[in-house]
Amino acid sequence: MSIGNGEKPSKINNEDILDLTLRPKDWNNYIGQEALKQNLKVIIEAAKQRKEVPEHLLLYGNPGLGKTTLAHLIAQEIGTDIRITSGPAMEKAGDLAAILTNLTEGSILFVDEIHRLPRLVEECLYPAMEDFKLNLVLGRGPMARIMELNVPRFTLVGATTRLASISGPLRSRFGATFGLNFYETEDIKKILKRSSQILGIETEEEALHTIAKTSRFTPRIANHLLKRVRDFAQVRGEGKITQGISKSALAALEIDELGLTANDKRILEAVIHKFAGGPVGLKTLASATAEEEDTILDIYEPYLMRLGFIALTPRGRVATRLAFEHLGMKAPKNLF
Repeated sequence: MSIGNGEKPSKINNEDILDLTLRPKDWNNYIGQEALKQNLKVIIEAAKQRKEVPEHLLLYGNPGLGKTTLAHLIAQEIGTDIRITSGPAMEKAGDLAAILTNLTEGSILFVDEIHRLPRLVEECLYPAMEDFKLNLVLGRGPMARIMELNVPRFTLVGATTRLASISGPLRSRFGATFGLNFYETEDIKKILKRSSQILGIETEEEALHTIAKTSRFTPRIANHLLKRVRDFAQVRGEGKITQGISKSALAALEIDELGLTANDKRILEAVIHKFAGGPVGLKTLASATAEEEDTILDIYEPYLMRLGFIALTPRGRVATRLAFEHLGMKAPKNLF
């Protein structure tokens, strides 16, 4: 199976290589998301029996939950090539045409951040998804004409962190939409055990549990933390990740026992101190913390809400009693 990329080639660093090494290569090693995996297997097997390409699939969920890995596994299960690009990389219709016309029959086209497709590119994608045809406008004004191109039959796998940002017409053209959930701590531990074996790291069970609890229920973050703790074990220990090493490494990285970073706490403290616990709107909170709105929405807020530290109200974000208690502050009596 070959892998193509719709973006300009970039230098691959050691961290990227490690991430590729840790990526599951088959369904058995893809831990978690059981219901989603079973549904995908049925869709793929049914298409194979009918000798058709599977329907277009839309995957949504927070960063690091495994959307890209699933696209690779789908291509492997079908036994076809995968071409990888992203919404922002396709700036004009010609970019889309170049990618689609270079696909092979039955290929997987994986588009990350599909909610960021330019409007004109998205509209050109509609006939390609439905009829495997491209309608390109050549020229301008009275001399303009439409050229129709046939493209190989393919399966589009779109990935997004913002399902609501995808237009209705595009969303309706996917045959199935699946959401990826946050992982349970036990599943994260299994992922860490597998990663430790691949990286050749000796670890203690308690240490893996500590790292899993601080992983924000996200495999990508868990693997990144494992590699950082490994560095501390190598430099300050004897190479083995012990409970003591894991705790001291996480403390040095300013990550607490629930996985909150200094930036998470800064956002909570802003809501509590600057806005009396809330409610506060997104724009105001972003200005007060010098963070981008998208970063708050995609990175910090989902985890803080998962922990029950922030609640969304019609008037904005509110810090909960749990947030006050975690930060060692006394919560107002009327707080929920």
